[in-house]
Amino acid sequence: MDDNKYPKIGGHVSSAGGLKNGVLNALSIGAECMQMFGSSPRQYRVRMPSAEEIKEYNILQKKYGITPVYLHAPYLVNLASADADIHAKSVEALVGHLDIAESIKANGLIFHIGSHKNENRKEAAVRVIEGMKQVLKKSSGSTQLIMENSATHAKLGVDVKEIAEIFKKVNSSRVKICIDTAHAYASGMMEFTKDGIGMWCDTVDSILGLDNVVVFHINDSKAAFNSYIDRHENIGQGYIGKKGMQALANEKRLWNKAWILEVPGFKNTGPDKKNVDILKSYFT
Repeated sequence: MDDNKYPKIGGHVSSAGGLKNGVLNALSIGAECMQMFGSSPRQYRVRMPSAEEIKEYNILQKKYGITPVYLHAPYLVNLASADADIHAKSVEALVGHLDIAESIKANGLIFHIGSHKNENRKEAAVRVIEGMKQVLKKSSGSTQLIMENSATHAKLGVDVKEIAEIFKKVNSSRVKICIDTAHAYASGMMEFTKDGIGMWCDTVDSILGLDNVVVFHINDSKAAFNSYIDRHENIGQGYIGKKGMQALANEKRLWNKAWILEVPGFKNTGPDKKNVDILKSYFT
């Protein structure tokens, strides 16, 4: 697919057995860009890749031109937590994963902004802001730290205004935004019609700057609009459906973003070639 006419389309792929396998798995599903974990997503502890592992990855990534590349942070990370130990561990985990992203010249590290656990929402946002500032200070370089929107009120980032407030107060050119379509639909952030998507783009551009949204997680939704339930579905198989995804594909202002699938897959093995091909078909 010509990236001058369409967005780069890819998926979250497994890097088990070495980062180079992320590239090989991306190729196997017809991905042009990719997302993977740099270390285990199930623990705070970060394993830095060896120099040889980085070299092998860089050779393959350059050879096949899979770009942009994003890493995803561990699910345990919660900068919004009022628990000082969890907050500190979250900061250090993000630093480690951002260091890995920098070491392999990935474009950025995507993370979930955090859950406030029924604590004061504004105080939780302050903890996120301070945590992000610490992460950026401790992990030098140009790699982006990317906030992902949420589907539920239990987590920060459920609407554009809240994301913008954190974004502006961190005040770093390295901070960017990822929009998950299933989250945006379930939270009522975006209506997947031509007018709804157009209005969303206008709003984001005025509040955040649309250029600061650098990547989309493209997922259909098993949950209904405004349900505040986070359930991903294969492309065209959920409540957003074919028409909703086609409306998204027709919004040319979003074509300079990476479109990365995080779907369950038709064999429940994660993003697959069938989902990639279905999404690509919406541009023809």
